[in-house]
Amino acid sequence: QVPLVESGGGLLQTGGSLRLSCTASGGSFSPYRVAWFRQAPGKERLFVGSITWMEGATYYADSVEGRFTISRDIVKNTVYLQMTNLKPEDTAVYYCAGMEADRGNFLYTSPWDVWGQGTQVTVSS
Repeated sequence: QVPLVESGGGLLQTGGSLRLSCTASGGSFSPYRVAWFRQAPGKERLFVGSITWMEGATYYADSVEGRFTISRDIVKNTVYLQMTNLKPEDTAVYYCAGMEADRGNFLYTSPWDVWGQGTQVTVSS
């Protein structure tokens, strides 16, 4: 499994925008799906959205639909999470995850094969 590395987190104010990156560091990277999850302090890790690697099909949690956009650059082995109109409730550590084959229940953490180390996003009111 190729390690995933997130970057781009930071501190910003309500209404701001931020783009996170998730890059596969070394080796051949061709997952079936890549997702973003987030985990607020004391809370469980929750699905944000995902993209299929070859088709580019996306799916989002209701809480971010219309504000967040996931895209990928196959040449750069990178998946992006563009976040707009950020709210304090978006504050969390954001993780990307890769799935090697098509498995159900991709909204949950258990089917994912590899995780990044996470990047902190803090939105102040």
